Amino acid sequence: MAAPMPNDHSWFFALALGVSFLKCLLINAYHSTDFEVHRNWLALTHSLPVSQWYYEATSEWTLDYPPLFAWFEYGLSHIAQFFDKEMLVVQNLNYASPATVLFQRLSVIAADVVLIHAVKECCKCLREDKGKDLLGKPSFILTGLLLWNFGLLIVDHIHFQYNGFLFGVLLLSIARHFQNRHLEGALLFSILLNLKHIYLYIAPAYGIFLLRCFCFTQNNPDGSLQWRSFSVLRLVALGTIVLSTFAVSFGPFIALGQLPQVLSRLFPFKRGLCHAYWAPNIWALYNIADKAFSILGVKLKLLDISKLPKASMTGGLVQEFQHSVLPSVSPLATLACTLLSVLPALFRIWHRPNGARGFLRCLVVCALGSFMFGWHVHEKAILMAILPLSLLAVESREDARTFLILSITGHYSLFPLLFTTQELPIKIFLMLLFTIFSLTSLKTLFSKGGALLNPLEATYLLGLIPLELICEFVYPLTVWQKTFPFLPLMFTSVYCALGVAYAFIRLYISLLTCSDTTKRLKTH
Repeated sequence: MAAPMPNDHSWFFALALGVSFLKCLLINAYHSTDFEVHRNWLALTHSLPVSQWYYEATSEWTLDYPPLFAWFEYGLSHIAQFFDKEMLVVQNLNYASPATVLFQRLSVIAADVVLIHAVKECCKCLREDKGKDLLGKPSFILTGLLLWNFGLLIVDHIHFQYNGFLFGVLLLSIARHFQNRHLEGALLFSILLNLKHIYLYIAPAYGIFLLRCFCFTQNNPDGSLQWRSFSVLRLVALGTIVLSTFAVSFGPFIALGQLPQVLSRLFPFKRGLCHAYWAPNIWALYNIADKAFSILGVKLKLLDISKLPKASMTGGLVQEFQHSVLPSVSPLATLACTLLSVLPALFRIWHRPNGARGFLRCLVVCALGSFMFGWHVHEKAILMAILPLSLLAVESREDARTFLILSITGHYSLFPLLFTTQELPIKIFLMLLFTIFSLTSLKTLFSKGGALLNPLEATYLLGLIPLELICEFVYPLTVWQKTFPFLPLMFTSVYCALGVAYAFIRLYISLLTCSDTTKRLKTH
């Protein structure tokens, strides 16, 4: 069994209470249009019959999450009515009374109880080194990396979303697999998929792992699969759990004959390749390469500027991005690229599973692969790789190195989400706080072997400082601000894409070359 957490839990609850207090201080901070999105969902689930939930279109922010999340909003709406009933009127668009703001902010903070419980369970899966002081304990470091995660703080408690609650379900599911409670882990992940379908990206890791390590019960002496050990009973149990969860979630809408309408809301492929702000992935690099080729083509008089798509030479940040020189990318092409990017990882855990640790590494690769190659990826999706990678970062020096590169780069790429002047010092302070904690704690944990980052990696990460100074303070004073207002966002996206791509390559190398031994993470 994994070593239990120390008897003195005061430090864990201090960290949990401390971050909860910080979240309360952010209640009156800027909030994005996602605030109105969730207010509208509160209103429509409370005021309308179920049959109208996925048809209602008074607001442009229509319901586009799976049914279980709609029921979650429905439950919250019954508490919301005691704060301000006007927020539950569908026609009250952009309604944000002080009581509405207070309720919605508190609902996110309260939902984070799931995350706190999940982090505690993850800490139980760590091997603790006896004799180390508190600041050098993996469980303390992991708690700080997860509960005080910079991305969750600004995306949920300033920008506004419920990611902490959702990642709590994910982390709890991962913990259950480390504890060999695989059916519970499968149930939790099925619930998660019916709360937010973006987690479909990591479903292949779950499917292959459960089939290989749960449905097949034995290996040959060389570690290869023993085909005769397949358990039909386990497969039936697993299938029953998954199908039952989806039946409860989608059943009412299937009975109403509304499944096509629900799916059309969940998968709106009419959106463009990139989100309004380019996520730092391969398509950001592809887009900038297309822009560079188009500019070069015009300079060399190989292209006629009048025939180039407008977005490619001006705004560049619209959703429907038209490529000028390179071939345009279709949803099917991104799906093919995503599948190709994760297939080697899935192949690896099928042939050499390496237990729950190998599953976790494959999960992170699937999350990052979908971020790198997916269609219309949001920049916030980087958290789907950063948070699970935190568990590996406290058990392996190489994973800690990859984590630092990915987390610092990925978190900085979230800066454009908070564009108001008053939030500038907040995001810089919180980013510095989390980065300093990550660097110092992981360096303490892996004190043997020298610096975690090599000079080139450190130089790249330090390059984020002049990038921020240029984007926030220098560029707005230049004559290009009015003509090319998109350039700071483009610089941020492209620079961060290089770091994310590098971390993805490192993760893949570690997955394909890792041994079958574990260090700090262990299963029951």
